[in-house]
Amino acid sequence: MALLEIRNLTRCFGDFKAVDDVSLSIEAGEFFTLLGPSGCGKTTILRMIAGFDEPDGGELLLDGRSLAGIAPEKRPVHTVFQSYALFPHMTVAQNIAFPLQMAGTEHAEITARVRQTLDLVHLVDKARQFPHELSGGQKQRVALARGLINKPRLLLLDEPLGALDAKLREQMKDELIALQREVGITFVFVTHAQQEALAISHRIAVMNEGRIEQVGAPEQIYGYPKNRFVADFIGTINLLPVAVDSVGEGALRLSAAGLGAITCAAASGVGVGEHGVLALRPEQLALLAGNERHGFDNHFVGTVRDQLYLGDVTVYRVALDNGVVLEALLANCLPGRARSLAPGDVVVVGWPRDAGVLLHD
Repeated sequence: MALLEIRNLTRCFGDFKAVDDVSLSIEAGEFFTLLGPSGCGKTTILRMIAGFDEPDGGELLLDGRSLAGIAPEKRPVHTVFQSYALFPHMTVAQNIAFPLQMAGTEHAEITARVRQTLDLVHLVDKARQFPHELSGGQKQRVALARGLINKPRLLLLDEPLGALDAKLREQMKDELIALQREVGITFVFVTHAQQEALAISHRIAVMNEGRIEQVGAPEQIYGYPKNRFVADFIGTINLLPVAVDSVGEGALRLSAAGLGAITCAAASGVGVGEHGVLALRPEQLALLAGNERHGFDNHFVGTVRDQLYLGDVTVYRVALDNGVVLEALLANCLPGRARSLAPGDVVVVGWPRDAGVLLHD
């Protein structure tokens, strides 16, 4: 049995359906992420799990028991907010101890557990400091410690890294992974940052307009998107319009207007004559000199339109003969030719048949 069962959950605000018949199962010990653009309903789901908002339909089951009618403070759930929500007049140790004090825990146990939790988040030396004396990352760790001290069944994290600068976000991302692994508590994480979700999650639910578009491990979501929304929302992707010419054993024969034949891996439920897009990640494409030998099933001539140097990689935008522009990502540790491509250079764009995913219109 899953730790948390979300069954046909619905929440409306007037005529607007913020959450639309959502069903999910979250296992004990998972780092589970709700990912999607602003307004897609992910924070509303988190608020309903926490008890801050009541659903209009459906149910929430924790350990097989309904959460309906249980007040937020009575649920074995804690929420960590982007704003930290620390008490400014309390020290770090007092902030962390607060949930135990509210629960009537004995003083000796509070002292011992605060010390353990401070050690867990590497803040022993900050115990007597106040929030205004801490950095953003330290405040976030205090908020996490306060959420963990009463050992909840679920820790809910609502955009917890959103207020941090890019370098600190990277650091805290690593700390979150290590912390979740060490404590073993189920984390339900809300974010709109795709790379963040891919890096830290065991599984991801991609949301759009109140509904779940796809649920899966990061490599499934990224490598095998279910539809155009997921493909386009997760990372950068090329979408090449195609038609299905033939369906064979283990392969499809496609055609792209102005380019010609393309071979790709077989896909279920595809029929001859159907239209769709071949979704190709930039790192799946190779750029070759016109006379360079290769063994790619698919290869087309194009012209480098522009490039974007990103340090470890360079992104090239290449215009094909039919006007479609594809992005290709090349590592800068490759031999000099790859680094010397310039706008106007004629190249061959190639990829194997098992690259990309065919998505229906």
